[in-house]
Amino acid sequence: MSTRPSSKPLLGLGSGWQIAAVAAVLALGAVLALTLNGYWVFVLANVALLAIVGVGLNVLVGLTGQVSFGHVGFYAIGAYTMAILTTKTGLSFWLVWPIAALIGGLFGALVALPALRVKGPYLAMITIAFGLIVEHSIVEASGLTGGQNGIMGLSAPSLGSLAQGERAMALLAIEAAGLALAAYAWLSRGTWGAAMRAVRDAETAAESVGLNPLTIKTVAFAVSALCAAAAGALFAPLSGFVTPHTFGFVQSILFVLVVMIGGAGSVAGPLVGAIIVGLLPELLSGLEEYRLLFFGAMLLLVLWVAPDGVAGLVRRLRERLLPRSAAAVSAPGSATLALPARVRQPITAQGLTMQFGGVRAVSDLHFTAPAGQVTSLIGPNGAGKSTALNILGGFYLPTAGAFALGGQALQGQNAMQISRCGVARTYQTSQLFGSLSVQDNVVIAMQRGALGPLLGSARRSAPALTGRARQLLAFCGYTGHPDTLAGDLPHVDRRLVEIARSLATDPDALLLDEPAAGLSREDKLRLGTLLQRIADAGLTVLLVEHDMTLVMDISHQVVVLDAGVRLAVGSPVEVQADTAVQLAYLGEALETEASIPRDNTTHRPEMLGVGSLVAGYGASPVLHGIDLQVRRGEVVALLGANGAGKSTLMKALAGLHRPIQGGIHLEGRELMNMGAEQVVAQGVVLVPEGRQVFPELSVLDNIRLGAFLQTGERDARVEEQLQRFPRLRERLHQRAGLLSGGEQQMLAIARALMSRPRILLLDEPSLGLAPKVIAELFAALDALRREGMTLLLVDQMAGLALALADRAYVMEEGRIVAQGSSAEIAANGALAQAYLGDAHAKPAPREAASVD
Repeated sequence: MSTRPSSKPLLGLGSGWQIAAVAAVLALGAVLALTLNGYWVFVLANVALLAIVGVGLNVLVGLTGQVSFGHVGFYAIGAYTMAILTTKTGLSFWLVWPIAALIGGLFGALVALPALRVKGPYLAMITIAFGLIVEHSIVEASGLTGGQNGIMGLSAPSLGSLAQGERAMALLAIEAAGLALAAYAWLSRGTWGAAMRAVRDAETAAESVGLNPLTIKTVAFAVSALCAAAAGALFAPLSGFVTPHTFGFVQSILFVLVVMIGGAGSVAGPLVGAIIVGLLPELLSGLEEYRLLFFGAMLLLVLWVAPDGVAGLVRRLRERLLPRSAAAVSAPGSATLALPARVRQPITAQGLTMQFGGVRAVSDLHFTAPAGQVTSLIGPNGAGKSTALNILGGFYLPTAGAFALGGQALQGQNAMQISRCGVARTYQTSQLFGSLSVQDNVVIAMQRGALGPLLGSARRSAPALTGRARQLLAFCGYTGHPDTLAGDLPHVDRRLVEIARSLATDPDALLLDEPAAGLSREDKLRLGTLLQRIADAGLTVLLVEHDMTLVMDISHQVVVLDAGVRLAVGSPVEVQADTAVQLAYLGEALETEASIPRDNTTHRPEMLGVGSLVAGYGASPVLHGIDLQVRRGEVVALLGANGAGKSTLMKALAGLHRPIQGGIHLEGRELMNMGAEQVVAQGVVLVPEGRQVFPELSVLDNIRLGAFLQTGERDARVEEQLQRFPRLRERLHQRAGLLSGGEQQMLAIARALMSRPRILLLDEPSLGLAPKVIAELFAALDALRREGMTLLLVDQMAGLALALADRAYVMEEGRIVAQGSSAEIAANGALAQAYLGDAHAKPAPREAASVD
């Protein structure tokens, strides 16, 4: 486990030196505004206005990750509000200025509510449209705005004997910029700033700790718009007039450049960006027609050298020259720390059904997960386990049925509401808030959505909360530094911190989706002990996990799903002995010619060889020294439970994943360092899990693409595949995305066969298919076997795979635990143990399971 302290400033925010530098620059600007001539005073004022808008956009871009190209619209709203109210109603500048800012913020909230329901380019297009609408509305409302002529004769307020006119406006703009930068620094360090970063980093996880992403992003948008409108309101008296052409789309691009060049997310970034964007064109004015060219080239250079902005570049250089001393690692807290003592509630499900189109992922599911016990949901691929967990977590609205926490019905509520009711969860892939520290990940979850004042930080930094967070981290076994950025954590620590964050909401029930994925054996043992401690504290623990050894060792009750239907429920020993469960996991032999005893294939020459292969995904290795052999014309089955490493091995063989060490060779030719397209050219072709056809292309085009590297006699080969799979001929000109699952699997195999493979890799071909379709598919694979095709097959239906295969390997936790002929493996207890755990292992003492 990592004990490395963070090497970055907390949360990546501006540190004290940045704040001091900003204050010095603002003070210098004020002095210059009082001493320079009128032209440069006007330029300084515009730089300050750019900084104010940049601060607002920094809230949006730097904290929530949203990009707006329409902020010139809010800038125009502020300017025209100032112009209209001061010239036509006679109201004072000092009264109109806050009114203009508030109106801009209101428009920002109104635009955000629909706009933030979309993401990426769609959000950008909506904001662009808003800017254009504002510009054209100004032109059309000529009676109020003066149309194309605009509004003239605006006067600047006086600051008494200190300054008047442009100098007064410049000083006001610099002061406003300073206040905006200070407010941003306070906001970004507070609870709301942490919540905005959390929503940006992992919106789904933010909901599961009680945060409301739409509210948080709307507030950020409104604050951002308020800043832009406040700057626009200052621009009007500074320039003395306003016209529509002043607020064109190019101005919005400059606003975004201020943030990107200066450094999104940093305190100093908007000011640095405003100085560059505001002063550089003036400094290059002597180049006349070439100045825009130089301006653009310098901007590209800055973005290339410093993708996180100038402030980020300076921070990195400073850290390199003046490295921070490593802070002491926090001492582990009490491993026996009890969670708050109170009565926890069980989860009950009654008739839960979830239908996606014509597919029932979960059907009439009912069970009770008692408080103080570990209940595990298990089942083969496609059984509906994760779907059931997503229903209980509020991410899916069930088609039918109900579920409750104690006596409180939860169906119909979203993830945020269910979290606030007392249901916490973790995810298959850890979803931490990467830009927050480990401690802040836990503290923000303690709020359960109650964030307090916008510029308040007490809830986040209170000693009681930080102390409690460290206790929870120690309880979960995290021994690293609490100020380490969550994004820098190794895989094991990410799992522990995610569980600590879930417990920070003080839930009644904890839902865990494959928490052991990617962990070593030792880490899995520690995880099992942790989950038992959590259950002993009285919580309802509902676990979805594919490591059957872990499930059978820690569970009080096991619920087995198959094709969305509850197949069995009982204690681990009862479930392991259930013949229906064994059949669901291992499948049954297909009664075809594939069941005829095979010839001995040991005399055949080796085609594919794998030696001492080690592979992983940045954490602990997934594959541990795999040795495997496939002979020419042989069908080899690769069997094992989910998470055993089968798909990782198939990706490594296909060149889609680079192994750490070991060897892969095809008839003596080394494939280890080849890319996927080179591996295909050698004749090793993968039919991936999930089919992965090209949905927008026709069936015919999908098939033809399989011959991309070998175009000779393509039409003849297409006809060959249509004869092999007659269903595809009937749908030849349909879009592939409209095919059924079985038809898509046939198309994926036909596409692979078009490249004339020497060995065909098939990853879970029966996944999600109806029994009749599976029979048809395996009959086609049996025909390929009889034609002499070499096949390496991974399939969850072990009985079908063994009926087709000559030999088989059994994998468990990334290792080969058994190998032999199909008959030998079928009779070997290692297969059942790999799928269902060790039935003879001595379980820990348990209370009686509650069976509904």
